Amino acid sequence: MKFARLGPVGAEVPVVITDDGVRDLSGLTTDLDAGFWETDGQARAAAALAAGELPVIEDAGSLRIGAPIARPGAIVCIGMNYAAHAAESGAAPPSAPVIFFKAPNTLAGPNDQVTIPRGSTKTDWEVELGVVIGKRTSYLDSPAESLEYVAGFVVANDLSERAFQIEQSGGQWSKGKIAAGFSPVGPWLVTPDQVEHQKLQLRSFVNGEPRQDSSTADQIFDVATVIHHLSQYMVLDPGDLIMTGTPEGVALSGRFPYLKPGDVVEVEIDGLGRQRQEYVAYEAGR
Repeated sequence: MKFARLGPVGAEVPVVITDDGVRDLSGLTTDLDAGFWETDGQARAAAALAAGELPVIEDAGSLRIGAPIARPGAIVCIGMNYAAHAAESGAAPPSAPVIFFKAPNTLAGPNDQVTIPRGSTKTDWEVELGVVIGKRTSYLDSPAESLEYVAGFVVANDLSERAFQIEQSGGQWSKGKIAAGFSPVGPWLVTPDQVEHQKLQLRSFVNGEPRQDSSTADQIFDVATVIHHLSQYMVLDPGDLIMTGTPEGVALSGRFPYLKPGDVVEVEIDGLGRQRQEYVAYEAGR
């Protein structure tokens, strides 16, 4: 199944996208949030769809596309999970997953305008496979269990300000990761039965020019390993988002300029959709 949220910021309507239209889920759930996933929301939505209980949204094409999940309790990120990206960052491939966090309020829609932070000179893009957790996950016995805990997969852009992240970091990366709107997600959440998540092409473009082009098959730590590893250190709740790392081809490599006002970034993953963001300068009060 393919889930999405449509409408103005803060008033998005949960929907399921089908071959014969976009169907309104608001009679079944108020949002695609923890409560939806932990009460077997996918199965309930499928049953309601089969019973003809979900009305079509006729003007869906005119509505803003929000992130396909409500604000998560946690956004957990994996750093340097592609060997070539580690190399372009000046680091050796890690021997264990590198973990950092983004603030939940960085979540944004896939096509929302992005404001370059005040004082930024090194805003950068990162196309990533995102994983949404479907049920409480803690101390899994092995990676073989991991996919039982996945609600679905999404496109994510792990935006980063490299001067804040590296030069002004104080030893951790978070300063460069937590600006408003720095986690565009969507357009859809696709359930695990619909996608071969370790065989997906990821691509990014800036002003129409290609930047990244790789495959999730190149991940150092695959999705199952990442979820199992995280579960040994934290509890993952329904609706939490994991960003699983980016491949080579970012501005940090030195091969491309950093983003400036007027630039347009597009990121896509096969089967999961495409994002498009216009970047604008910071203005006080906006």
